[in-house]
Amino acid sequence: MMRISMSLPKELLNEFDEVTNDRGYNSRSKGIRDALKDYIVRYKWMNEMEGEYIGTLSIVYNPHYMGVMENLNDIQGSFREFINGAMHFHIDKDRVLEIIVVKGDIKTIRDLNEKIMRLQGVEHIKLASTSMKKSLNL
Repeated sequence: MMRISMSLPKELLNEFDEVTNDRGYNSRSKGIRDALKDYIVRYKWMNEMEGEYIGTLSIVYNPHYMGVMENLNDIQGSFREFINGAMHFHIDKDRVLEIIVVKGDIKTIRDLNEKIMRLQGVEHIKLASTSMKKSLNL
C-alpha cells in the first residue's frame, strides 16, 4: 500500500469522519479507499453509457467566487442545443442551486458535466439521467 497526503477543508473531513463512524468503519483510510473505489466505478459506468439521454444537472456553487457565474453561462451557451431549461435557487447568501435539464447524446451531456465540475467555485454537481430508448414491456 502507498501512503498519500492530502489537504481538505476541516468541515469536509469532519463530515467524512461522521459518515465513516456511522457506517462502522474502523479507520479513515478504509473509508477513503471505499470512497475512491466508488468514484472510479461511477466514472467508468458513466463512460460506458451510450445513446440519447434526458436528465438533470444539479449544481451547487458560490456566486461570490470570481468568474464562476460568467464561466457557467459561457459553458451553458456552448451547449445550448442540449439544454432544455434551467432553474436557479438561492440556498443562502453564499450558495446557489442551479438545475439544468439536458437532452441529447450522453457523451455530450457527460462533457458538459465535466466542464462544469472543473470550475472553481462549484461545490457540487450531480448528473441524474435516463435513456431515451423505449423500454420493452415484458
